[in-house]
Amino acid sequence: MHTAPSDLLDLLLFPSWLVPVEPAGVIFRNHAIGIRNGRIALIAPREEAHRYVTKASKELPGFLLAPGLINAHGHAAMTLFRGLADDLPLRSWLKERIWPAENRWVNEDFIRAGSELAIAEQLQSGITCFSDMYFYPELVSELVHKHGVRAQITIPVMDFPVPGARDADEALRKGVALFDDLKHHPRLSVAFGPHAPYSVADANLESIRTLIAEMDAGIHMHVHETAQEVEEALGKHGERPLARLARLQLLGPRFQAVHMTQVNDDDLALLVEHNCSVIHCPESNLKLASGFCPVERLWEAGVNVAIGTDGAASNNDLDLLGETRTAALLAKAVAGSATALDAHRALRMATLNGARALGLEDCTGSLEIGKFADMVAFDLSQLAQQPVHDPVSQLIYSSGRDCVRHVWVGGKQLLDDRRLTRMDEERLIATAQEWGRKIRPAP
Repeated sequence: MHTAPSDLLDLLLFPSWLVPVEPAGVIFRNHAIGIRNGRIALIAPREEAHRYVTKASKELPGFLLAPGLINAHGHAAMTLFRGLADDLPLRSWLKERIWPAENRWVNEDFIRAGSELAIAEQLQSGITCFSDMYFYPELVSELVHKHGVRAQITIPVMDFPVPGARDADEALRKGVALFDDLKHHPRLSVAFGPHAPYSVADANLESIRTLIAEMDAGIHMHVHETAQEVEEALGKHGERPLARLARLQLLGPRFQAVHMTQVNDDDLALLVEHNCSVIHCPESNLKLASGFCPVERLWEAGVNVAIGTDGAASNNDLDLLGETRTAALLAKAVAGSATALDAHRALRMATLNGARALGLEDCTGSLEIGKFADMVAFDLSQLAQQPVHDPVSQLIYSSGRDCVRHVWVGGKQLLDDRRLTRMDEERLIATAQEWGRKIRPAP
């Protein structure tokens, strides 16, 4: 029995399977989990758990209870650009379609509508924590606070003006202020998000380096997304982007390298040496034909690999369970091995590895005593999932996000039998449709 000191529990859950993720590869059958004051206070066989006094209890027959999924990279408000610029390579997609659309449409109302839509979609997909790399970060933090989810908000930094900031200096000033405002928030953290090596000059990267050293903040950055990016960096700087970031002393345990589809021996050595995390976004990389992150090679070298959906404009969904299935299958093809990234490790990549990448592993990412009760209940009782020989394999390889039934963040239920408890789904749909008509009017 794993338990905290005895006391009244707020909630006691009895799933068929409880997958804590840590310890690795463990499945508890006929166990219960108890919640007190938003944190996990009890994990015990159901017979012993019945001895505890609780305010509420719930039987979950046929359900797998796991840590909430962590979407380690995305651009939340870009849900309003879903399907706007499909079937294009990255540079054309970005420069010819997305940047012009952002210049035309992104304002505070756009950010509110798109971010709320993304929060709701992610909750219905079993995501309890996400990293957002987009404009008006202070507005997104307000929505995260309001709707009860957990998030890392990254401060967008580029060499040119962006919505909400006239230049990099203003973006950094606002970022420091937001960091100070939120440093004691139980569900929000702030990192700095220089867009990519090709869009941020050395001077601005050096300013970020100084700030993160003072603040112990993370850096979240698109790196080595395409072969073209690496080739152009070699021509311009005479070094690969990751090597340039190492020379500028930006790499370290708080560095979150998003994409990393291009990894040679020197890149791998830098990632290992500096204990960086890699955020793998397989479906966006596939859709934009950006390349393949060598997940198994990174994992075997000891690199922490998490997973992200990227934005809905290049994915086109925020379905981390589907993303994880794609990651597991793709890893096998890239490694040429059917044993690469098995189901248990894939789930770990979508939970605890994500928490570690975002600097949150002490409070979320696994079901352990004392951690926040960020949990998702997956229904494995449907016809297409039978029989259940291994519930984790069934979750990763046989299930879609429609099996997400219940979601808790910090012990508070935000999804109850697929119903959003704190958001108006009909209003969100109507608002998104209104934006769709404005952005792409009917011919």
